[in-house]
Amino acid sequence: MAIEDLHQPVLLNEVIAYLNPVDGGIYVDGNLGLGGHSAKIISLSAPTGKVIGFDWDEEAMQLAKQRLAKYGDRVIFMRRNFADMVAAVTNLGVSQVDGVLLDLGLSSMQLDAGNRGFSFKNAEPLDMRMDTSITTTAADIVNTASKDELADIFYYYGEERQARRIADFIVQERKKKPVSTTEELVDIIKRAVPRRFYPQKIHVATKTFQALRIAVNRELDNLSRALREVPQILKEEARFCVISFHSLEDRLVKQAFQQNRELKILTKKPIMAGIEECNANPRARSAKLRVAEMRRVK
Repeated sequence: MAIEDLHQPVLLNEVIAYLNPVDGGIYVDGNLGLGGHSAKIISLSAPTGKVIGFDWDEEAMQLAKQRLAKYGDRVIFMRRNFADMVAAVTNLGVSQVDGVLLDLGLSSMQLDAGNRGFSFKNAEPLDMRMDTSITTTAADIVNTASKDELADIFYYYGEERQARRIADFIVQERKKKPVSTTEELVDIIKRAVPRRFYPQKIHVATKTFQALRIAVNRELDNLSRALREVPQILKEEARFCVISFHSLEDRLVKQAFQQNRELKILTKKPIMAGIEECNANPRARSAKLRVAEMRRVK
């Protein structure tokens, strides 16, 4: 299977319309993934435009390098979290850029790989680390956190209304043996949540898995830091595009844009994928794009 087929970049046309890549521009892709957005940006900014691509997932980075190899040194690869973007870009000798994109979603490869614990379709190790240098796995949290700590993680990061029951069932189950696979965790969640409270449109384990992934990778902390620091490297009229996939992320983006006096909000309401894109790529259904433009205060 071609690398392009492993992941479909969401809201690609909308992102490109706002970034408006041009020859000579420098653009930052904060979540390179498999390079779908970057491939379009670099092709439209020919012949001299550059993309600085960040990702801390080694497997995704290697695949992106293969996909974008034909563009040579016009793509600079940074295996770091996007939270380190400003320091990393500055160290490259770049003081300002023409646009920044943060796509906060997981790639299809990460969800379907079968060995990372992001998906509950199969029995996978309960890992969920985006970067294997992170020492704490989802299994560590599930098996060592107190009942109250687990409940808080599920409630605040997953907005899971059954958080306390799920936490209680986990604590009871781990007394018998450690919870080590996604399959085991899903089984516990199914038993913990009363059938009448099962969500209609998503799997009953979705919010719990989201919460654990956020906790393991400190995703909201990293996003908050990026939203605070990225404007420092934006040129006048540069665009800052953020695609989020759940309400916690979207809320942080909305508030950060509103609170920064130098950012002009270009999307009063978040842009969402149309019916055609959602049918072709169901993971686009929850994507929300917000865009702001740098207008430095004189």
